[in-house]
Amino acid sequence: MAMKKLTAEAIGTFWLTFAGCGSAVLAAAFPNVGIGLLGVSFAFGLSVVTMAYAIGHISGCHLNPAVTVGLAVGGRFPMGSVIPYIIAQVIGAIAGAGVLYLIASGKAGFNLGGFASNGFAAHSPGGYSLVAALVTEVVMTAFFLFVIMGSTHGKAPAGFAPIAIGLCLVLIHLVSIPVTNTSVNPARSTGPALFVGGWALQQLWLFWVAPIVGGVIGALAYRAVSED
Repeated sequence: MAMKKLTAEAIGTFWLTFAGCGSAVLAAAFPNVGIGLLGVSFAFGLSVVTMAYAIGHISGCHLNPAVTVGLAVGGRFPMGSVIPYIIAQVIGAIAGAGVLYLIASGKAGFNLGGFASNGFAAHSPGGYSLVAALVTEVVMTAFFLFVIMGSTHGKAPAGFAPIAIGLCLVLIHLVSIPVTNTSVNPARSTGPALFVGGWALQQLWLFWVAPIVGGVIGALAYRAVSED
């Protein structure tokens, strides 16, 4: 496993976590000019688009353990490289959350709050149940992998995959932020949860299990319909 690939994955996941969660923590509720749900959704999508063009040719730009597992199950990535990729992604996400914490805590009257963590029940933005959160994360990640597999297929229009994948992530956030604050990415969930602790760590299991299950389902579904 080339260290350059792992480093690229760590940097990319740092950017996704820092930029995506940063949009929620720093900008979403800013007085008079808050970007709201739409802005946060686009921030996550744009983080993937920008990194896909920057490091896609180096590491494939997974930035997400569920994507790595899904691509491996879908026959697009070697199984032996899954664990190193996931480790790099989690390290990048924790570092991204750490830098975000340093910045956010520099404001007078800083309140950690949820710090863009994912949750269900009392910690769901809309008060949705564990079952609702589980179904949402599985379905959303399944379609995310389906789009990734399809847009990166050799017969798909060349050069447009990052745009399709980024817009898919925007759409996912537009639908699921009220339910779980949107994970579909175990690494992205882990970074903020480590700083929040308590409930965020107690509920983190769902945001590992559901996205990975969804990623596998999406990859298998695409293999079932693909001509090759």
